[in-house]
Amino acid sequence: MGFAFLATPVNQIASLPACVTLIRQRHECVLNASGFGPETRRLEENLISLRLAEAFLEKDGLNRQMPGHPLQIAVIGPTQSGKSSLVNLLLGEDRAQVSPLAGYTIHPQGFPVNTSEPSWDWLDHYFCDYQRCPIDDLPEGRYGFFALDSPIARPCLPAIIWDTPDFDSVDAAEYRTAVLRTAALADVILLVVSKDKYADQSVWDVMGLLEPLGQPTVACLNKLNAGSRDTLVRSLREKWRAARRDQPCRTMVLPWLEDHHGKFSEEEGSKLLEILAEASATVDRLNSGERVRELIKAHWQDWLAPIRQELSARSEWEDLVESAMREALSIYRRDFLDHPHHYETFQRALAELLTLLEIPGLAGGMVAARKLLTWPIRQILRLGRSFRSTENLGLETMVLNRTLEHLFIHLGHSLLERGGMGGEMAGYWRELGTLLREERKKGEADRAAALARHVEDFWPEIERTAHQLHDKLREQPAVLNGLRATRATADAAALGLALHTGGIGVQDFIIAPAILSVTSLLAESALGHFLHRAEAELKERQFRETKKLFEEVLAPVLMNLPDRMDNDVRFNIPVQMVSSVEDTVFSCLTN
Repeated sequence: MGFAFLATPVNQIASLPACVTLIRQRHECVLNASGFGPETRRLEENLISLRLAEAFLEKDGLNRQMPGHPLQIAVIGPTQSGKSSLVNLLLGEDRAQVSPLAGYTIHPQGFPVNTSEPSWDWLDHYFCDYQRCPIDDLPEGRYGFFALDSPIARPCLPAIIWDTPDFDSVDAAEYRTAVLRTAALADVILLVVSKDKYADQSVWDVMGLLEPLGQPTVACLNKLNAGSRDTLVRSLREKWRAARRDQPCRTMVLPWLEDHHGKFSEEEGSKLLEILAEASATVDRLNSGERVRELIKAHWQDWLAPIRQELSARSEWEDLVESAMREALSIYRRDFLDHPHHYETFQRALAELLTLLEIPGLAGGMVAARKLLTWPIRQILRLGRSFRSTENLGLETMVLNRTLEHLFIHLGHSLLERGGMGGEMAGYWRELGTLLREERKKGEADRAAALARHVEDFWPEIERTAHQLHDKLREQPAVLNGLRATRATADAAALGLALHTGGIGVQDFIIAPAILSVTSLLAESALGHFLHRAEAELKERQFRETKKLFEEVLAPVLMNLPDRMDNDVRFNIPVQMVSSVEDTVFSCLTN
């Protein structure tokens, strides 16, 4: 089953048949890849009703485009109920092959009675997935065929009478779609059941499924002994009422053939034809559109349930990611921004400020020149530090790395827990867990590069804070001159430049006596309040940038992990497409 149809734009899924086909294709794809298990039972049931709906939608189109096409009578029933014998009774000839072997008929076989057309192209189009061939050429063990016999002249209503495979044998799953397609084509249903099979659940599952189609139906109780007639007819009607809401159909009783020398009587054949003629008189092809709506409304919620379940799981995953991101940012704020010993960014801003205080009026140019002249030294020192312990990577980077590890571990535990709970979506969570582990390993280099860019890109904000402090100091000449007059300021400026060029680490800078002295002077001056406010604003800007990093770099990768799941075992119908399909369906149902 291909997957290219999912590339179809949502606005092109504009018809009801296209919507049903889309959902049917995804059910088939998921089932083919999922194998067997209790969780597939619901999908198999959905697929049966989807195939019936798809076929009946085509029948509705046929009713509108060719309202005069021949009457279609489908003879259906469980194995060994006598369907082929009943077909021959209606034909007046032994055209349908009869066998004592169960499951002998495996192809739909049509017998035109009193009707002939120069071309049966419309029938080939209806059975588009099947190849038409003569009855005698139907291959054994191959199911993709149907037959149309030569026309028969018979003093009865013109129709095509269809002999169909059973729907309850061991191999019935292989040709069930052909049975459903033939039943959907039918204007009249002839249900054939024996005294041994009439109460089987498979019979009434099919009859309940066909109820919304509103087809006139006749039931034949076959192979009955003389004394059991009334009891079995009454029991059949009770089964009908339990499976359907409409009135029980007319029932004809046929005897055990061995009591009649192995052949039905002409009287029985004439009576059955008379009953079918009465049923055909009630056929209303103009009302098939309403029947389509009844069928789809009966199953729509069941069809979409597994799709919505998958969408709900994806939504739950997105909620897990958002929650993990919020927790990660909270850890980042706690362990770095608000940590009294770890927050180093403001110290870097102070280092920049101190270089600005070196020489009045020339500080900016001197700093720029020193940056240029010391660039090779800084690169060598930075390279050297990369081979040392992680302590020299910067506290922010270390905290972010630990935070990301915590995020991946937390999400992994959440997926493991959900996958271990069992249920229909356990496989979804397990596959997502595998993808998360792969991303954690394969994306490590990309995340490290993103963190490095994040730290580097924030440097202008540090310089901006330093210049704000410097400008504020210039408004306080007494404080500024007092700082410049101290030896501590000169020593601190040298330390600031050493930090800036990579000569010392931030922790060395923070604990240096000269820096402690200058920081104390600033904090105790009239600028103390402004100093604290500048630090708070820098923290807030740094938090916003880190949050932006998470949202723009990490979140899309994690949120879109389900898109990397195996397409063949998932519906993968986007929520926008589900909404569009549902709008289309209910628009069609109300028109």
